[in-house]
Amino acid sequence: MKKVLFITNIPSPYRVQFFNELGKKTELTVLFEKSFSNERDDSWKNYRFDNFNGIIMKGIDRSTDSAFCPQICKYISRKYDFIIVSNISTPTGILAVNYMRLMKIEYYVEGDGGYPKSGKGIKEKIKHFIISGAKGCFSTGKTHDEYYLTYGAKKENIYRYPFSSVKRESFITRNFDDVDTILENKKICKQNLDIKEEKMILTIGQFIERKGFDVLLKAVKLLPENVGVYFVGGVPTDEYKELAKGLENVHFVGFKKPTELSEYYKSADVFVLPTREDIWGLVVNEALSFALPVVTTDKCIAGCELIKVGKNGYIVPVENAEELAEKTKKILDITACDEYKKMATACLEIADEYTIEGMVERHLEIIDAK
Repeated sequence: MKKVLFITNIPSPYRVQFFNELGKKTELTVLFEKSFSNERDDSWKNYRFDNFNGIIMKGIDRSTDSAFCPQICKYISRKYDFIIVSNISTPTGILAVNYMRLMKIEYYVEGDGGYPKSGKGIKEKIKHFIISGAKGCFSTGKTHDEYYLTYGAKKENIYRYPFSSVKRESFITRNFDDVDTILENKKICKQNLDIKEEKMILTIGQFIERKGFDVLLKAVKLLPENVGVYFVGGVPTDEYKELAKGLENVHFVGFKKPTELSEYYKSADVFVLPTREDIWGLVVNEALSFALPVVTTDKCIAGCELIKVGKNGYIVPVENAEELAEKTKKILDITACDEYKKMATACLEIADEYTIEGMVERHLEIIDAK
């Protein structure tokens, strides 16, 4: 069994699930900078290190989800067969890489995604130093490949993996022939949540400029009144409340626990993520795993990788409220047709290719090939 060291910032729920699965097949140690992200809800504190050795290092807080941990170097040694660094932009990650390069210890880098920038400035030079010196780079897709190549990685050293927060066993159905039941249950789920509108749009995220919820609120004005739009996951600021004034079909429902959130996924007819930039967007994986077609922008890497236009959703230009409304309505208009059932099936098929188990399988292929 290979000895693997993973260096990261915080124990986010989906990463802990991944580590617990990977720890079944490797002798895994994971170093964390902090125990918790200050901007996340308490559900992020509910984790267990069941199948791996998780170490929360002591350090000085640098941001909501990172800390400077000088003792990182004492944990790094040649006893590991494989070392992966996913916090390459934090002081701790930078220190770890500098130490490994000094000691001539091989390392790999990994991330959720990334958009390359100008390449100018000290931060950009640090990225180039870290990525160009890596033995390999774990990439989530085409855009992430370009990111690595911009900062000095060699094409042959880039390894794709299926990034996800969804476990295969957690799918609402494992039998794709049962999509009819999923669609029939939407009516019941809507009733349980007291959804008044005939059709339902779901979106999830924080009320920050990057998420583009202001664009969705503009798009709502172009949609029929029998379409309810449900914002889950954050508390709207006065700006968003003002934009929603007079829109009786807009609902801000706040944070929901995973079990509660699943009921919203089951009830919705389409998932919309109007993001201005997401280096991945795990909510897209989650929506697809509930057989839910997705409309998102060309600045969502998960969308660009997982959405097959017209088959399981649509990609629209960022900031374009008119096209966002048009493509969303296009899906809502076919919810009673066989075409929608085909879209739902296609959602499950692509979701099945992107699971935590698939992430583990791909990592093991690369680790075992070393």
